[in-house]
Amino acid sequence: MRRRNLLKLMAIALVGCTGEGYARKTARIRSQRILVVGAGLAGLAAAWALHRQGYDVQVIEARDRVGGRIWTSTAWPDMPLDLGATWIHGVFGNPLSELANEIGAERVITRYDSAITYNTNGQPLSAAQSELLDSLQTRLYKALAQAQEQEEDVSIRQAIGPLLQQFEPSSLEYRLINFILSREFEHQYAGSAASLSAHWYDSDEAFDGDDALFPAGFRTLTDFLAHDLRIELGQPVQAIHWAQSPVTVITPKAELIADHVVITLPLGVLKAQQVQFSPALPSDKQQAIAKLGMGVLNKCYLRFTSAFWPEDVDWLEYIPATHGAWTGWVSFQQAVNMPVLLGFNAAERGKEMEQWSDRQIVASAMDTLSCLRFSGGLFGAGIPQPVGYQVTRWATDPFALGAYSYYAVGSTPRMRQALAAPLEKQLFFAGEATHPDFFGTTHGAYLSGLRAAAEILAI
Repeated sequence: MRRRNLLKLMAIALVGCTGEGYARKTARIRSQRILVVGAGLAGLAAAWALHRQGYDVQVIEARDRVGGRIWTSTAWPDMPLDLGATWIHGVFGNPLSELANEIGAERVITRYDSAITYNTNGQPLSAAQSELLDSLQTRLYKALAQAQEQEEDVSIRQAIGPLLQQFEPSSLEYRLINFILSREFEHQYAGSAASLSAHWYDSDEAFDGDDALFPAGFRTLTDFLAHDLRIELGQPVQAIHWAQSPVTVITPKAELIADHVVITLPLGVLKAQQVQFSPALPSDKQQAIAKLGMGVLNKCYLRFTSAFWPEDVDWLEYIPATHGAWTGWVSFQQAVNMPVLLGFNAAERGKEMEQWSDRQIVASAMDTLSCLRFSGGLFGAGIPQPVGYQVTRWATDPFALGAYSYYAVGSTPRMRQALAAPLEKQLFFAGEATHPDFFGTTHGAYLSGLRAAAEILAI
């Protein structure tokens, strides 16, 4: 469903009826019980929309906090950090921009074109090397376009295999192609280039404009939506008995009943079959859960006493000898005047590093930073050690088991539609993995929650 149609539906649904019809609807609403499973952005959006219409809504959450994969750390009181989602991606027309405007939330902009790319030796790319990078990227996308015209789906890495095979693994061209795979695909979609579907990886849509982050953290939005809602924390769901009325939801602490249940469990949790559905979910939902991919994007924040890197850029990019290792860094010096660098590791590299200790991860990050050089100065071996760090491990987080969803080889857009489809007017499904156009994004999660609310309001 395109955003314009979805928002039109929400406008109709949330306004409700008038006159005698409205009185009958209000009486019916007050007799219905709605349970929302999950206090992430999708669950909070659904509960918030339904609560505003007078429904009796209860939210249960496995964690000891709201937000789900939105997680603002306050370990550094003078700088809240988002360990999960950080940015509103594409500020123009984005519903989260509209929500942030409504509540007067402060935001700052970061720009992808405010960047320096460093070669493996630590030197910024020369003009010739930048031209080579652009040329290889053009050839890579051409190979993908050709793969999308073939009947059989293959992985992105398989699709560009003939291009990669033209170069020795030790060559600059080989490293540049791996850098493109990491920057353009693995960091964007969180899946490995060896798993991402060449046919469908880019079937998402995007809003125009730069990216915006919240100086006070993304919890600015989730705290607003959670205000006035009845939320019970520490309630992981073990089983859901449906196809009978009322629906029964079982947690270690209680057996809860409801007329309608909105399920916003992350795809990773559904894949792990942590929740028993009785009866079992239909085969098309089971297939969607099995075949869609759940990706990994982990963060390592490093805080220093002062910035020793260029202060007038937002992004520092690095072409490593090892595929996927610390290819992308964000500087918070320009955006919020804080000497903090954020390094990313995605897909298989991100999973592998979750087994390392924090000290090993920080040491690896510092090894990379120590080799970077820039005009007028040297990062070099003499750079200061960080005075603080914060590290994420989303793949092993038991209530997420990944960062966000992607199209793995063998999955199709129809599967997201199947995952989102309600069952018997009892079970409703939301979350970024259920959105056909904006999967893997906070605005996709938000819109999916509003869609689930609209489905209940339409009953």
